[in-house]
Amino acid sequence: MAAAAPGVRAGGSGWTWRPVARDALLARAFHSCTELGGRFYLVGGLLAGGTTVPSSDTVLFDPADAQAVHLGAQGSAPRSHHDATSLGGRWLCIVGGWDGSRRLATVVVLDTERGAWEEWKAAPDNCPPAGLSSHTCTRLSDRELWVAGREGGVHTQRRYGSLYKLKLDPGARTYCYKEEGCHTASRSGHCAALLQTPGLHPGHQLLLFGGCNSAELEVAGQWTHGKIKEQPPVAPQLTEQLARLVSSKQGSRQGPRGLRHHSCSVVGPFAVLFGGESLTRARDKICNDLYIYDTRKSPSLWFHFPCADRGLKRVGHRTCLWNDQLYLLGGFGEDGRTACPQVYTLDLSV
Repeated sequence: MAAAAPGVRAGGSGWTWRPVARDALLARAFHSCTELGGRFYLVGGLLAGGTTVPSSDTVLFDPADAQAVHLGAQGSAPRSHHDATSLGGRWLCIVGGWDGSRRLATVVVLDTERGAWEEWKAAPDNCPPAGLSSHTCTRLSDRELWVAGREGGVHTQRRYGSLYKLKLDPGARTYCYKEEGCHTASRSGHCAALLQTPGLHPGHQLLLFGGCNSAELEVAGQWTHGKIKEQPPVAPQLTEQLARLVSSKQGSRQGPRGLRHHSCSVVGPFAVLFGGESLTRARDKICNDLYIYDTRKSPSLWFHFPCADRGLKRVGHRTCLWNDQLYLLGGFGEDGRTACPQVYTLDLSV
């Protein structure tokens, strides 16, 4: 896709996605993209629409020099519709996903120091879900993740979704699932955001957006002040720009309805959602709109910023925050079949 002409806002008033790199290695969808050590690790995904066999490769993208290289780590396996997080500044942890024939609940980890994949073992008291795909995996610490979303075999899915606490032991190379007592709506292709709650003594809440035919977000977990030690990336300039952008519009209590396979990144007090597939449309299902969820005050508000550029429609893509910039990588374009090789950054002029 050609870059927008100077002075033209391809996205909408005050914002667009600005192309910064292009490489065929990055063209994929339903992959994971995780920042670790100032580089983005893109794992697996589907390389073209219509295929059910995911890729087994890992691509390393360095945003500082806009270069992508294939990472020849040993022991990789096909995976798509999975989720990933970093651990201890060393490990890249992949949870669940589709391997081309079944949904998995296993945990595989890339040791970036050794350059090799490890299949961690289940602990004796492990109680795993039947299978995971299009789920979310949120890090609370280097030893505890929360998993939410789709569960079941290829042909079945429960009407409700279970929440799982996933305990990790990097020393022993083991993991252990424990099902929580609460349940959520049945969601697939949703996103999750760990955000601070407003007030003098802010705690944290884990929010689920989309993945079902509803505009309602869901609180999947709450923690009081001091319980969560996770420190999100600092992005003061981008946070200030987002604050100015939302100040230009009227907020709403109503979020996007029926959105799935979109992207979500937490930037300070904001959850930034982009693109995805609409469950409410018979045609033109792939979206290119920007949504910002502002938690600075109670009640929290949604802000919707439409996009006029159909070339920016994306589904199965990822956004990743690094060095005060939000990056957009991969995904299928408007036709839902062609993987996008471009890398963008969110450009705000407000």
